[in-house]
Amino acid sequence: MIHASVFFVSTGFLSIFNIEDLIRYGGLLLVCLVVYANTGLFFCFFLPSGAVLFAAGVFAATGELHSNIFLICILLIASSVLGNLTGYWFGHKTGPSLYRRKDSRFFRRQYLVKTEEFYDKRGRLALIAAFFLPIIRTFSPIVAGIIGLKLQRFITTMVVGSTAWILSFVFAGYILGSRPWLKPWLKYIVIAVILFITIPLAVRIIKEFRKPGKEKG
Repeated sequence: MIHASVFFVSTGFLSIFNIEDLIRYGGLLLVCLVVYANTGLFFCFFLPSGAVLFAAGVFAATGELHSNIFLICILLIASSVLGNLTGYWFGHKTGPSLYRRKDSRFFRRQYLVKTEEFYDKRGRLALIAAFFLPIIRTFSPIVAGIIGLKLQRFITTMVVGSTAWILSFVFAGYILGSRPWLKPWLKYIVIAVILFITIPLAVRIIKEFRKPGKEKG
């Protein structure tokens, strides 16, 4: 289990301190790929998409991300919806076999169980609320596909949820980045926000991956 912990620590470290450079050199395409992967590929549940969205908003305001803020939001919403459709399709195709899948470095059965429990407790609002919760956000569309949620209802909810999630994070960064007097401190503010969003997730992931080792011990 040590190598798993080291892997996620190193991944979290790189994600935290290189997001600015990754967005600066990867541009909007990279941001869209992060959103798509985090909402559609179960093995990308650890990606700090919230921090990336916030940083994208800041860079859009400062001009380092050379795209109109509304175009950025439209493309990111589309990436989120497409990612969720991918997750839904995957869940629909694999179905119960996922619950029988062995735990691995990139997959934990209990994430599916916790997401399904979240559905049961929150009902219809779960699909929208899931966008604002790490891990749940990634496995939510997969569970929706497994339980056979009607596609039309799923798509409608995904558009609403994706819009709320993307706009809230991107515009929070944009509003902050639009304050000239904050410019000297922007780098530190972005790092602080990234740390605030990423560290709790990284700690949670490491704890979850160390549980089996303790139980076996």
